[in-house]
Amino acid sequence: MYSYSEFDTAFLAKRNAQFRAQVERRIAGNLTEDEFKPLRLMNGLYLQLHAYMLRVAIPYGTLDSAKMRKLAELAERWDKGYGHFTTRQNIQYNWPELKDVPDMLDALAEVGMHAIQTSGNTIRNVTADHFAGAAADEIADPRPVAELLRQWSTDHPEFQFMPRKFKIAVTGSPNDRAVTKAHDIGLRMLERDGARGFEVIVGGGLGRTPIIGKVINGFLPEADLLPYLEAVVSVWNQIGRRDNKYKARIKITVHEHGIDEIRRLVEERFVETRKTFSGVDQQMLREIEAHFSAPAFKTASEASFKDAYHNDPVFRSWADTNLTAHRAPGYKIVSISLKKHGDTPGDSSADQMRLMADLAEAYGHDELRISHEQNVILPHVNVSDLPAIHARLKEAGLATANIGLISDIIACPGMDYCALATARSIPIAQEIATAFDDLKREHDIGELKIKISGCINACGHHHVGHIGILGLDRAGVENYQITLGGDHRETAKVGDRVGPGFSADDIVPAVERIVDTYLDLRASGDEAFIDTYNRTGLAPFKAALYPEAKVAAE
Repeated sequence: MYSYSEFDTAFLAKRNAQFRAQVERRIAGNLTEDEFKPLRLMNGLYLQLHAYMLRVAIPYGTLDSAKMRKLAELAERWDKGYGHFTTRQNIQYNWPELKDVPDMLDALAEVGMHAIQTSGNTIRNVTADHFAGAAADEIADPRPVAELLRQWSTDHPEFQFMPRKFKIAVTGSPNDRAVTKAHDIGLRMLERDGARGFEVIVGGGLGRTPIIGKVINGFLPEADLLPYLEAVVSVWNQIGRRDNKYKARIKITVHEHGIDEIRRLVEERFVETRKTFSGVDQQMLREIEAHFSAPAFKTASEASFKDAYHNDPVFRSWADTNLTAHRAPGYKIVSISLKKHGDTPGDSSADQMRLMADLAEAYGHDELRISHEQNVILPHVNVSDLPAIHARLKEAGLATANIGLISDIIACPGMDYCALATARSIPIAQEIATAFDDLKREHDIGELKIKISGCINACGHHHVGHIGILGLDRAGVENYQITLGGDHRETAKVGDRVGPGFSADDIVPAVERIVDTYLDLRASGDEAFIDTYNRTGLAPFKAALYPEAKVAAE
């Protein structure tokens, strides 16, 4: 894991002292809220429905036990005892008092954490595959590249006041777990003839205009990465729309100009930016890579794992659902679900954070990851330790065996917290998860991704959910639109809008009808929902959701 240098430490100290003075001026009344807004946003502080919200960066979703314990401390000392992990691999605190925020930032700096560029019209927290450095299908660990991008983009003088926010995701696997095609820039690591490079995707994004990104460069040599990205961002910074914030994202720029014209402008700009990079960036990348060397994997008997697997059905269910193949023999990747049935997706108490930190330290080579699906990962676990880990997770209410299943729901905070939301997300997620848990059906249903957003900004990624749910306000009444067939993987696509929305009371029965239709239509028990939908299309699901339309037609 990357350790901050003396430069980083000094930078954070100076930045936090500056913001402390700004907060003091705001509290004293020497700054109006309008004057304070751009200053707080530069430091990850939002003003939500009921209170300020501090969004803390977890770069590329990687942290260790010390960082996780510090997050628990913030939750306990300055919030209401919990934090909320987000789809950007960050954590949000929803109830801090303004006077306490400088102390929170100083506490974070003690372990090399901060809230810089988690908001504002700048390059946001760079995200990565949450199985990075561990996955059996990985070409290379993308985290050193993500760290290089973090250092390049932090306080970059040209990119602090862009037309709109800008998001980058990177994956080192052919199986995309980082949703790269729904980002302003998506990077997929490739190898050709022994050389490493990137497929560069631009112009993706969700929100009110969901667009899947387009390939602007099919194989960019690794040495050209930073100058090429600088060319992309600077071209957009120059020609991107600033007259309308709803048309300011790079996806609209690519749509309006066309990918071929954007490629031409980027290549033209790249000729200039390439000259300004002397190779120091590649030297830095090599130095960064040294921080991400593999841990010292151990060899141990698998007898305890096999015994638990064959004799404990609860453990077996968890192992079948929450474990993923690891690149090292005798190891597994453990996904810890933050989606216990009826709980708020992505929320974690301070005690749960400390437990996960303890597990990482004792059994996981002191590494944790946050996934964009709002769960926590122990990336390196020897199978001999899995029974002990499961027992402790079970005791803490963290052993829910539902990763990838219908109750493993992505949900934004919605109208319970967010000032932009037009409907609630959390109660809908809780009701769906509880309904299918009561029926004990989700393991039979298999992989099914539900994603819920409380407004058109799509923080819940509903457009790329197998079942996407968008909450809207219709004349003061919550109304939930459904999309089907969305895909967040390398085969990414935006889901199909089904038809008129449903009330809060009717949305769970609507989801049940969708699932019943899928179970009737699937070719076998192994055919996943998305495969059945791609084979059959929208029509049978629409008929099940709107039977009155079928009767009227007849």
